[in-house]
Amino acid sequence: GQGVDEPLSATGFRQADAAGLFLSNVKFTHVFSSDLLRAKQTAAAILGKNRFCKDLEIKYDARLRERKYGVAEGRPLADLKAMAKDAGEQCPSFTPSGGETLDEVRERARDFFKFLCQLAVELEQKEHGKPGAPGRSSGTSGEQFVFPWTNHCSEAEPSSEGGSSMVLDANILVVSHGAYMRNWIGYFVSDLNCTLPADLTKSQLSSVSPNTGVSHFIIKLGNGNLSNPEITCVCLNQDSHL
Repeated sequence: GQGVDEPLSATGFRQADAAGLFLSNVKFTHVFSSDLLRAKQTAAAILGKNRFCKDLEIKYDARLRERKYGVAEGRPLADLKAMAKDAGEQCPSFTPSGGETLDEVRERARDFFKFLCQLAVELEQKEHGKPGAPGRSSGTSGEQFVFPWTNHCSEAEPSSEGGSSMVLDANILVVSHGAYMRNWIGYFVSDLNCTLPADLTKSQLSSVSPNTGVSHFIIKLGNGNLSNPEITCVCLNQDSHL
């Protein structure tokens, strides 16, 4: 939850370093993190291993915080399950006293995603507004966006067109928390019709990401249309680096 702002454990730091090595060849344009300490430390560890953006500023945003669990925070998961059972409800839909509902978490995710889309559109407009600016896919080195899972998810990757390497307007790393991200992905799927990998099961879709699990989405905003983004999930909760 939010109320117990603990640092990463020794295992957590090892996992964050492993994620950093896994993503070390990806050139990010922006990094956003939850402002809770464990997320801050994870984001810093990932950037610390990166070949291109060690000095990129990490921007902290409270909208990326874990779901608030009220009276259940700081207590074992078994206690939360017992509270839900006593209330005649199931986890994770149960909301403890003082906690956030799933709808409230999803609203935070929706608001932050709209902010990211607006950021990408403004970047694209700024790029095209420069005198003599080249097109965004005009042969810039493909090294800029090297994704480590290309070999097994290549059908959804940005591809070279006309012999030139596709360059994204934004390549954004977001570091957040398990329950929050599950709600965000649910928003992508149910509200925005996100395209999922063909072999993804329902249980995988509804599961919480393991610590430092990596999910990769490609977002296309046709003609700067913020209301109807085209979203493709390349990988969900991948943990091969662990």
